[in-house]
Amino acid sequence: MIHEITSDHDSFKSLTFGPGLNVVLADKSPGATDLQSRNGAGKTSLVELIHFLCGADAKPKSIFRAALKRWNFQMSIDIAGVKTTVSRSGVLPNVISVSPPPFHVHGQLSDESLSNSSWKELLGETWFGLPPSNAEEKYRPSFRSLFSYVARRQIGGGFNDPVKQTNKQQEWDSQASICHMVNLDSTIPAKFQQLRDREKSVNQIRKAINSGEFDEHFTSSGELRTPLAIAVDRSLQLRNSIENFSVHPEYRRLEEEASQLAQQISDLNTNNVVDQELIDELKHAIESETPPASEELVDLYEEAGTVLPAAVRKQLRDVESFHEAIVENRRFHLQSEIDSASSRINERDSAKTQLDSRRQQIMRTLQGRGALDHYMDLREELGQVDARCEVLRQRLEIAEQFENTKAQLDGERAVLTQRMQNDIHERQEFVNELILKFESLSKSLYERAGSLNVSGSKQGPKFETIIESQRSLGISNMQIFCFDLTLTELGMANGQWPGFLIHDSHLFDGVDERQVAKALQLGEQRARDHDFQYIVTMNSDSLPRRGYSDGFRIEDHIVETRLTDATETGGLFGVRF
Repeated sequence: MIHEITSDHDSFKSLTFGPGLNVVLADKSPGATDLQSRNGAGKTSLVELIHFLCGADAKPKSIFRAALKRWNFQMSIDIAGVKTTVSRSGVLPNVISVSPPPFHVHGQLSDESLSNSSWKELLGETWFGLPPSNAEEKYRPSFRSLFSYVARRQIGGGFNDPVKQTNKQQEWDSQASICHMVNLDSTIPAKFQQLRDREKSVNQIRKAINSGEFDEHFTSSGELRTPLAIAVDRSLQLRNSIENFSVHPEYRRLEEEASQLAQQISDLNTNNVVDQELIDELKHAIESETPPASEELVDLYEEAGTVLPAAVRKQLRDVESFHEAIVENRRFHLQSEIDSASSRINERDSAKTQLDSRRQQIMRTLQGRGALDHYMDLREELGQVDARCEVLRQRLEIAEQFENTKAQLDGERAVLTQRMQNDIHERQEFVNELILKFESLSKSLYERAGSLNVSGSKQGPKFETIIESQRSLGISNMQIFCFDLTLTELGMANGQWPGFLIHDSHLFDGVDERQVAKALQLGEQRARDHDFQYIVTMNSDSLPRRGYSDGFRIEDHIVETRLTDATETGGLFGVRF
């Protein structure tokens, strides 16, 4: 329980609490509006202060690091059966002073000054039985989330939904927190959230694919199998070539010699062609070389009517003999050129035979062998092909996984849903206790009892509170009242509760005066029966004066220190903000 809340500033209104029901009353001055009253007296600020002393984050804009930065606040509270004083200020918001030390935080002794994270670890272990925090373990119940059910905060919408202590609380956090408090498996909501995370990622990828963002990078498994098969086949071919590859130490020299021999043979062939063309021309010239016939010349003159003398005839024979001699000499010369060209061709053919024989010898030597750099080129190409094969295999695996993801996720959700149903069935006695407690509490406020339904859904464990006419604001608030008392009683029975429950006056906004009276009296009775402390803040004009059972005096439960909005110093902190 909370024994006392104080500060080192004299203007602060120290508050002392006792066991059972404690009503912190704020007097409303005549003529003050509801807004002035609620903002001036400090009832809601009291809840925020208790959160501050119990490890709440103190952001730079928090009043405890702004207007109240140099104020040091203390709270006397029971921790593990020991009356303990905790101190914190906005000057060093991460330093929590605890007296008396030491405490055991998960088996280790703690110092008098703790970091805020260590302080929350200590409270989580001693008040709620939380195991040590694990950075790798996501979506587990946290002390701060659980404590926000103990002291709901109006800031953030803590009075809008029984199963949520803030409007921004994520579904998994609400499920995990409540499961932990009612003895259900709190790891199941974590598994559902991990499943939702994967579904979200898949949906984002699918959306990107449909929008065309991944056209160059993402293809179907069918489109990837063809290039993978081709790449694998190329890899096998290269691997086989490398395995059968033999490196000749003088490969390059022999390769160059073979190339030179081929060039020489080509040059010889070219020259042979030239000489053969020359031979053909010379043979044609020999055939065309014939001396002129003298008889034809004589016949020509006679036809012309001229008679050649005998002397002339003799001269013509001499000329004819001379021409025959010239033609014979020219034929001899041409034949000599032909013989010379033929001889050169024969010599070249013989050289070609020798060169070709040497070339064939070199080629036989190099057959099945290669140069070292060529071998290294093959190895490098094999590495590139193998790397491409691996990339294609990974892309194919990803594509197949993505294509099968929906079926896999559906299957996992079905398995997880079955696990959740089994958990609810196996822990039926805890579920029944939860249901019956809520039913009993609601029946104490209304003629027809409400119900608390516990079931499984595709999104995880589902907790739903129902009270007739729940459209009424007041009845909706009473669902929260009954739900919180149910959690408190279960927590006290299991030894996993801080020993108190705090309700801000906002919980009773719009609630019929008679129902408020019943709720206060019911809270007092349950706190007494189950040995916990119930702290309520209220405006004096909202405190019911009637509607209580005989023998119940609300005055006996009002905290001695009274707050008021009538003066500048009448509020909790003694100053106006």
